Amino acid sequence: EPVLMREARRVLEEGSASLVWLGQPEDLEKMHVPEGVMTIPISCQSDGALQIFIEPVMAAPHVVIVGRSPMAVTLLDLVRDLGWRGDLVDGGEFEPGNVSASSAVIIATQGHGDEDVLATAVETEAAFIGVVASAKRGRVVREFLAEQGGDQDKLARVQVPIGIDLGHTGHREIAVSILADLVRRRALGELKPRSVARLIVEPTTAIDLVCGMTVDAVDENRPFEYGGVTYFFCAPGCRKAFEKDPDSFIITQQEAPC
Repeated sequence: EPVLMREARRVLEEGSASLVWLGQPEDLEKMHVPEGVMTIPISCQSDGALQIFIEPVMAAPHVVIVGRSPMAVTLLDLVRDLGWRGDLVDGGEFEPGNVSASSAVIIATQGHGDEDVLATAVETEAAFIGVVASAKRGRVVREFLAEQGGDQDKLARVQVPIGIDLGHTGHREIAVSILADLVRRRALGELKPRSVARLIVEPTTAIDLVCGMTVDAVDENRPFEYGGVTYFFCAPGCRKAFEKDPDSFIITQQEAPC
């Protein structure tokens, strides 16, 4: 179970599915294992094997659009049509509370308070920050905020301009290019929370010396203290066997090749 939980956490972090095969070591050695399949030997008394498919189920992206132009309204409609979560706020109303670690912030204030909105946005944990502006305008805004003491690393993650190049487009059509850019970035994993690694906590694990399985070092896994060391077990039978002759299992573990 701990190995599966660790693999599930990896799947969530990377956003890609995984196939895991569990079985007796001798059976796994005889099987043809396709490339990319993870195998986990199990040594407990139960026979048989398992194939477990782990697929990430990610929350719908959250897009915060700052501005009230026709383009911003169109983008909000498109975002919601896609099944994503979307919010539209005025520049003066934008605050850190509008944003979470899974939010993409699109600043579309178009010269009306861009600097203030961006200064607020870069202090959040937003997964993505983009400004609807030209590259030249982006440089001007970044330089201004840097001169005001803005953190260079935080400013560097701001994307300006944003949107897929669709050629000459109308104002509302720009919303289509921005949505396409967001879809592309999501597929590349760029809209994942930047703090996902901190949100997923790896538990402490231990080896069941009787069967060799990896188990979480928690009270539910039958802790047994011997020689000043606490050991954990996957099942009552393993703990009972260890209690009868701890030294034999400890010596066997110490003699096992690395």
